[in-house]
Amino acid sequence: QVQLVESGGGLVQAGGSLRLSCAASGRTFDSYTMGWFRQAPGKEREFVACITWSATRTYYADSVKGRFTISRDNAKNTVYLQMNSLKPEDTAVYYCAARQGVLNVRVFEYEYWGQGTQVTVSS
Repeated sequence: QVQLVESGGGLVQAGGSLRLSCAASGRTFDSYTMGWFRQAPGKEREFVACITWSATRTYYADSVKGRFTISRDNAKNTVYLQMNSLKPEDTAVYYCAARQGVLNVRVFEYEYWGQGTQVTVSS
């Protein structure tokens, strides 16, 4: 089992920045691919970014490419999502997730999920 706890969400004006953190506990964190997803009201959960266990490869949704950066610190069992140039359409609950295996963008491919953290971007 892997337990995931997100933090760092909040209210920010358009153009601003936030950094989300996801602290992991349980089984060996550094063996898991980690992902960030988001879900806006009335919409399906969607992929944002993911990173391999070694942090050598990352992948981003087109909607956040160039604005968001995913990273991880295996010594701290933590994955981060740096979000810059935020837009109102980035407003959502953000979730981190873990899976064993290669990078993947599909929600159902991730085995473990955090409870989510709210990000609200005002115009």
